[in-house]
Amino acid sequence: MTLSISVQQADFNLADEYASLSTNASCGAVVIFTGLVRELANSTLKAMTLEHYPGMTERALEDIAKQAQQRWQLGGVRIIHRVGTLLPNEQIVFVGVTSPHRVAAFEAAQFIMDYLKNTAPFWKKEHTTEQEYWVAAKASDQAAIKRW
Repeated sequence: MTLSISVQQADFNLADEYASLSTNASCGAVVIFTGLVRELANSTLKAMTLEHYPGMTERALEDIAKQAQQRWQLGGVRIIHRVGTLLPNEQIVFVGVTSPHRVAAFEAAQFIMDYLKNTAPFWKKEHTTEQEYWVAAKASDQAAIKRW
């Protein structure tokens, strides 16, 4: 399995990431998830700041990808997570998975995102027009991980 992890401030290009994943002719499925900084339900988001522990974060993402590899037959996994200050509608996360079969690719991508949201050492601070605060873990994210 090809595995590539990046934690970076710079944005990423979807076409380039897709092209780098689509090089293994034995894999007929490519599943890509891209997460964006989204507006909040009850206030106006100005920006989001993401912090992490360099080195530790990359190892945690690699461990998640390796767990996915143990569960499904995968050709490649690419994870990018941005840090720093991001504005609404900017790309924040990329998960790309290849597999010989689509079901494995879809499930592995969802597994990676669920585990990333729950176990990767990232801290998010939301800056709204009213206040700034650190984001707590969501019950819905914690529930999602239980299905695996």
